[in-house]
Amino acid sequence: MVEAFAVASGKGGTGKTTSTLALGMALAEEYDVTVVDADTGMANMLFHAGLADVETTLHDVLAADAPVEAATYERFGMTVVPCGTSLDDFRDADPTRLRAVVADLAAATDILLLDSAAALDSRSAVLPIVLADRVIVVLQPTIPALSDALKVQEYATSYGTDVAGLLFNKVHDDDAIDEIAAKTEQYFDGPTLATVPASEAAREARRAGRPLLAHAPSSPPATSFRRAATRIDVRDRGSEAVADRFRSAVIPDSP
Repeated sequence: MVEAFAVASGKGGTGKTTSTLALGMALAEEYDVTVVDADTGMANMLFHAGLADVETTLHDVLAADAPVEAATYERFGMTVVPCGTSLDDFRDADPTRLRAVVADLAAATDILLLDSAAALDSRSAVLPIVLADRVIVVLQPTIPALSDALKVQEYATSYGTDVAGLLFNKVHDDDAIDEIAAKTEQYFDGPTLATVPASEAAREARRAGRPLLAHAPSSPPATSFRRAATRIDVRDRGSEAVADRFRSAVIPDSP
């Protein structure tokens, strides 16, 4: 079985990469999980996962300079495929190769989590959403974040990608989140998976180069991410059929 989820937000600053790794660690307690930094332009997963010093990244694979196996690393119970931060590497990378990379990874995992770009402003940014079976939308309880999240859903559904659910992140006590979440669900196809409280623990984890669930496993946000993972109804799909779909996915000319 394998199912691919794009973790997307439509805007920066929502904690999308923190959310991707947290969900990955939580889901890895039951499934084989592979996390891919598909934000090839503004990659930062390698810093969150303690991989800042690795030599081979997804950029090398997308430039046809290395096989995907060389860019996969076992960390925190997951397989992690990070991108690099070099502008030269980004320039040389061919984002269309991501289809074949995801197809290859699908053969050896149960769940693929594709950490997507913050903004849908290029072919490489929207490709993870096009490839995914479903999208997990990370947002904050603000009007701009809700508006951008709706754009993610509109784009996803236009390419046949369903919404697995919403994840409210960096929520403060005075955000009236219960009322906001209830109203927001009227406009989205998926349920609210969890509301994750704002916490210094997430920033400390980032500085330590460790995912939140490894750095502060008992913290309130870690508990919320685990709750979100239990609410994702992972579907049993044939890996060969899914891989074939990845390889033949239509890449949009523009978002």
